[in-house]
Amino acid sequence: MKQPRDPGKLGPIRRRLLYVVHLWFRMKRGLTLGVRSAAFDDKDRVFLVRHTYVPGWQFPGGGVEVDETALEALERELFEEGNVTLGAAPELFGVYFNTRVTNRDHVLLYVCRDVRCQVPKVPDKEIAESGFFALDALPEGTTQATRQRLREIAGEDEVMQVW
Repeated sequence: MKQPRDPGKLGPIRRRLLYVVHLWFRMKRGLTLGVRSAAFDDKDRVFLVRHTYVPGWQFPGGGVEVDETALEALERELFEEGNVTLGAAPELFGVYFNTRVTNRDHVLLYVCRDVRCQVPKVPDKEIAESGFFALDALPEGTTQATRQRLREIAGEDEVMQVW
């Protein structure tokens, strides 16, 4: 007796066609996706970085690479930018449209609690400085967007959709 075809399984022709359609949509509707982390240690201090190529103190983060989940990107960026590791599962706080550089960028903001840094980050070509800061003692030059997100997380301001 012939087995019924699995409707969820694609044959080679359909698989190729889907790939071509996906490429077309990627070119037509391409967008970029990034992650940022409002990372707090056990003393409720927030971890911020100051990059060498943009002004101001901000949350660590970066782009989600091909073949990488958002959570993998988040963990990678925290470690690369600050030697920071997660203590508890990150919580997705919001999805923001970031129009500062392009009109196709979206940012996933995660709140991470109980993060740890065993060895402080040594400044390099990308990160000029990094550290943990009390919310009432943020460093001079902390970006407005970072300050706004912290107010949103604290419930002091309405959550915006635009970064």
